[in-house]
Amino acid sequence: MTDNDRSAFWYAVYVRSRYEKKVNRDLIDKRIESFLPLLETWRQWSDRKKKVSEPLFRGYVFVRIDMKSEHVKVLDTDGVVKFIGIGKTPSVISNRDIDWIRKLVREPGAVRGAVNLLPPGQKVRVTAGPFKGLEGVVMKAGRESRLVVYFERIMQGIEVSIFPELLAPLHACESNSDRDPSQG
Repeated sequence: MTDNDRSAFWYAVYVRSRYEKKVNRDLIDKRIESFLPLLETWRQWSDRKKKVSEPLFRGYVFVRIDMKSEHVKVLDTDGVVKFIGIGKTPSVISNRDIDWIRKLVREPGAVRGAVNLLPPGQKVRVTAGPFKGLEGVVMKAGRESRLVVYFERIMQGIEVSIFPELLAPLHACESNSDRDPSQG
């Protein structure tokens, strides 16, 4: 691991509407590690139906950078508006959260779509399957549960279909979300 690897963390940047793919390409061209989670969906037009890739989080692209030395390169990218954070301090996104997002896009049948609010309900941890270890809040919907995984650092959530037998109740003191975000 180089010194640069130790000082590089994941951040979310907010981008102009419909600029996610362009920003991602431009960041990669600048040799900045960038991640744009995409989901393939079918779009229907009046004359045809086509499979398209759409951002999982509209308006967001993730970057892994050394904030001190690379933030200006990111902000100077056409379409980038700002870093997401609290006040003027960009929020570090844990490696664990990025890994979960990567799992979500590898399991496209489970992802139902983005939601903006964390709904009330039971906090749970997934006990088995590709989402094992993932924490979220449950909303019941027929035979399946809807696990809403809320990524607090970017204030976004994803709704995932999951069978109830794969969920275990989670008490507030058991949550991993209070850990240091730089520990992934």
